[in-house]
Amino acid sequence: MSIHSPIQYLTQKQIDKKKWDACIAGSSNGLIYGYSFYLDALAMQWDALVLNDYEAVMPLTWNRKYGIKYLYQPPLTPQLGIFAVSPVTEKLIDGFIQQANKHFRFAEIFLNYSNTHPAFTACRNYVLPLNNSYDSIRSSYKTNLLRNLKKTEQFAFRYVENFNLQEALLLHQLQYSERTPHVKNEDYSHFEKLCMHLAQKKEVLLRAIFDKENTLLAVTVLLFKKNRLYLIEPTTLEAGKNLQANHFLIDAIIQEFSGKDIIFDMVGSDIPGIAQFYRNFGCIEQPFYFYSNNNLPWPLRYLK
Repeated sequence: MSIHSPIQYLTQKQIDKKKWDACIAGSSNGLIYGYSFYLDALAMQWDALVLNDYEAVMPLTWNRKYGIKYLYQPPLTPQLGIFAVSPVTEKLIDGFIQQANKHFRFAEIFLNYSNTHPAFTACRNYVLPLNNSYDSIRSSYKTNLLRNLKKTEQFAFRYVENFNLQEALLLHQLQYSERTPHVKNEDYSHFEKLCMHLAQKKEVLLRAIFDKENTLLAVTVLLFKKNRLYLIEPTTLEAGKNLQANHFLIDAIIQEFSGKDIIFDMVGSDIPGIAQFYRNFGCIEQPFYFYSNNNLPWPLRYLK
């Protein structure tokens, strides 16, 4: 693949969605966030950069303020960037970024884990390959995690492999919306519609933990696509926080899917306590990347 080949700017209407999704599916770094149905659901508008006949693609999720178009990261969409059938090289990244900068004078976006570049800032994400046996995976658990799991044995928790999708989404919104004020009510609504669509294709999974009195302690929405399981919306209820219900839930998911050719994507966090929580499960750090560009005219550049 050569970056000397033309990289085209296409508006959303010009994009061949079948070829686009085929590129995402055929890419070694393909993520569910890059598919057209995901972008259609959560991005305000999106155009794209496309190399040759969809050999590599980059969604351009944009909005407009003060008459200026800018690139932004849609809510509930941790990683986008360049997806390619061949390995993503630094030269390829430079070619796409240069083209993006011709059309947008401001950008604050997150690129996927294979878009490594010295000009980008690394952000933490953790993944766990589940292709080994549960006992093998558990042997990498940290001591404090094993201690917490031992404590849960006294509570007779019940792991449920089904739950009401709309209730799980609402519980997450009620529990965490104050921590994520950038995610608006309409964003949650759009995500719910997306999940309802994915549920029809069996690409949404629900898992929950109850105590012996049938009190809900923790629940999570999981997305599943192309052998990757995304921990997209885990929710620990007040009743479960002091009972280590979140530890029990993640461990139960690992046990359920162990021995399968699946990557468990924890969706990441730069918050030290959350990052340590995932490291306790023996997860591997798989960073993704933040890119920013501010070429706004004065004085907007300084106001931002």
